[in-house]
Amino acid sequence: MRNTWLSRAGAGCALLAAVLTVAVAADWPPLVAYDDRLARDLHAYAVTHDGVTHAMRILSDWVWDPWTMRALAALACLWLWRRGDRSRAVTVGAAALVAAAVQQGMKALLGRPRPAWPDPVDSAQYAAYPSGHAMTATVVCGLLLWLLPAKAPSGVVTAAWAVAAVSVLGVGFTRLYLGVHWFTDVLAGWLLGVALVSLAAFRHACPGRSPASPRADGPAR
Repeated sequence: MRNTWLSRAGAGCALLAAVLTVAVAADWPPLVAYDDRLARDLHAYAVTHDGVTHAMRILSDWVWDPWTMRALAALACLWLWRRGDRSRAVTVGAAALVAAAVQQGMKALLGRPRPAWPDPVDSAQYAAYPSGHAMTATVVCGLLLWLLPAKAPSGVVTAAWAVAAVSVLGVGFTRLYLGVHWFTDVLAGWLLGVALVSLAAFRHACPGRSPASPRADGPAR
């Protein structure tokens, strides 16, 4: 049941991301208008609230920065490797690398411009779509949740999910607030991140059986 849920969640998010990517590439007017309206409203607030904007920059550029998230993934890999859980260590490392490759590849392919302001409160390089911050946070936080022990106390699980949710949603909001991404950039990062985590967890749970492996319905002969 869990494997079925993982496959469906991953496929659903991947499909939604594909549809969104087509709409963004085609500059679908309703989507462009919504992106522009939301970006302008947030930027108008950001330029008049320096304290809040400074806090958002700290969260975006340091706490939830992609390199911070990748460092967490690397630590998780080292911890798993030292414990002898090399299969999951490889899964976490591969997922983090694939996430970086996918986001950079899509940025190069679409080349979507970032919002441009006469009075910017922050800056960012490379193309906008998808948001690397949002995708990396989703992938790393999702993988860390996946690594939680099955018998972990309910309080620990609840706290972990809360921290992950705040981090994933929070980093997306900071990128919008700082005026360096459109909402659809962030949404694509979230969808692609969930799809990748679901795929990684599903493949680890169902790695496939080699032709020489024993039959599942009886002992080897």
